[in-house]
Amino acid sequence: MAQKFDSCDRRILTFPAVRPCESISPATLLGSLIPLSRNICNFQSKHFATQRRNSREIIRQVSILLMFFEEIRDCNSVVSHSLILCLSELHLSFQKILFLLEDCTRDGARIWMLTKCEFLASQFRMIIRALATALDVLPLSLINVDFEIKELVELVLKQSRKAEFEPDPDDKLASKRLLAILNQFEKGIEPDLNGVKRVLDYLKIKSWSECNMEIKFLEEEIAFSESSNCNEREVPFLSSLVGFMSYSRGVIFEALDDQNSANRVDARCSMETHFSCLNPEDFRCPISLELMLDPVTVSTGQTYDRSSIQKWLKAGNKLCPKTGERLTSTELVPNSILRKVIKKFYANNGISLSKSGRQSRDISQTAVPGSPAAAEAMKFLSRFLSSRLAFGTNQQKNKAAYEIRLLAKSNIFNRSCLIKAGSVPPLLKLLCSTDASTQENAIAALLKLSKYASGKKLIMARGGLLSVLAVLEHGLSLEARQSAAATIFYLSSVKEYRKVIGETPEAIPALVELIKEGTTCGKKNAVVAIFGLLLWPENHQKVLEAVLAMLAENVEGTLAILHTTALHLITAILQTSSSQTAKEYCASTLLSLCINGGVEVVAVLAKDSSLMPRLFSLLTDGTAHASKKARSLIKIMHTFHETSSLRWMSSAAPRAQCIQER
Repeated sequence: MAQKFDSCDRRILTFPAVRPCESISPATLLGSLIPLSRNICNFQSKHFATQRRNSREIIRQVSILLMFFEEIRDCNSVVSHSLILCLSELHLSFQKILFLLEDCTRDGARIWMLTKCEFLASQFRMIIRALATALDVLPLSLINVDFEIKELVELVLKQSRKAEFEPDPDDKLASKRLLAILNQFEKGIEPDLNGVKRVLDYLKIKSWSECNMEIKFLEEEIAFSESSNCNEREVPFLSSLVGFMSYSRGVIFEALDDQNSANRVDARCSMETHFSCLNPEDFRCPISLELMLDPVTVSTGQTYDRSSIQKWLKAGNKLCPKTGERLTSTELVPNSILRKVIKKFYANNGISLSKSGRQSRDISQTAVPGSPAAAEAMKFLSRFLSSRLAFGTNQQKNKAAYEIRLLAKSNIFNRSCLIKAGSVPPLLKLLCSTDASTQENAIAALLKLSKYASGKKLIMARGGLLSVLAVLEHGLSLEARQSAAATIFYLSSVKEYRKVIGETPEAIPALVELIKEGTTCGKKNAVVAIFGLLLWPENHQKVLEAVLAMLAENVEGTLAILHTTALHLITAILQTSSSQTAKEYCASTLLSLCINGGVEVVAVLAKDSSLMPRLFSLLTDGTAHASKKARSLIKIMHTFHETSSLRWMSSAAPRAQCIQER
């Protein structure tokens, strides 16, 4: 009954041990108990931030019993019923020991384990008592093993009976210091940094990435508690710990040692870039179009994410969303194979299912702080980061911008604190940085802050629109440009800002350009930003001009335009518009249509007597780009008029007439 124990499949501080069945054979039982014991003994080489003494003692006792189990296996002696009963109870206790040791050494859970030092000691105590009870029924005199082994087993029995397994005094002292710091935060008192460092040093949290790992774990615990409506009383305390660790990450640790973390901040947009041989579309729910976390199969054989199909069924729908067939049953069968594939992929790419699951958390819950201590810690941290943005070194400014990017990602209260602390103006100044990382972090931070009402207002009031547009046009990385496009979208959610953005000549052309050149996420951001601007009617023509110019750059787009009345619309705009940008777009579009559409398009344009004067005026009055396009068009027109081949003209006439009629 070899059992695999996967700590990722269970919640921390839960012990889902399975009792061996009564009919199990001795060989099978020993075949499972021996590797289980070895797994426990392997923890001797692992670091225990807390429970060091208790862990060391229980591992020592298991290592002695491991020798006993191996002796029984090697001697091939007759195994009595009482021995099987003892080994079964030991197997159950050893499972719990393994779970407990996994939790005590779990990455990211050090501070949580410190606060649970009393509970953990009681768990050690309960397990060792169960171990002593199991050894009480051990018929040691009837077992054919060496005398020395028997003596060691008897020693384990005596020690397990009287073992205290009390909380480590050092753990209790460190926990007391931590609680004192949280109490200071709650009272609005900024703690002494030496005291903060003392707690972190005790837990061996020595880097930014280790601190960040603790925050991620605590946030996962909060999300789980809120979604499952269990341990809700722990949520405020967990929030206080997040506040403490966030403060520590921002203030104590100067260097960002996790170079890949920035690439994972906005994983939702760029998730597909993590896939290699696997197609990410296979993992998407047909209803939500999001990556599935809990895939289930319905009676038609189609697979959906559980939460999505449950909402569909709850709304009274009886048909399969994908096939339209009537569902013969509402039973949802877990697609365990697909879930394992997704889980395996996530593990190979450093993405956790729990992390992905947090994306669906209701962000409105973060409008208020999780606890008074968390609130005050965030206020202190916001002021510190804003000061670093304004007066720090270049490295400190970059790190502060990155911290704000993280803190404001999915927490409304954090955004409010950061804006009130004055972080927006210095972030806007960083947009002109020549360092790609600094610019990317600054625009990503502003993107998160622009989701907050006062953040939008402050960006516009400080003249930040032009800075954001400069990044959109000439950003040092595509990631920076896509963040700028998303920022434009959030700014355009305010009615009066749509007009201002639309009237800024650079805005719409830059968004259209990103649609052509950007990443998948960048293109999506640009499209939704354009959609936001279209909510202002006066922006319709500007968007149309830009989109037509883009479509005309390839043959397929040209053919699509020629099958409509758009050609006459373009020449009309060129003649009547007072906007230099509009005229430039028209000239660019007409040139692309001539190049891709050939003589048919040229023949139609050549008959428009008003076109040439407009093109000549662009040579002198237009922008440099418009002048260049006009010059090329004039050259094409002259070449056409100078060509007197009747064969060419006669073959072009029917198609030209067709275009005119359309």
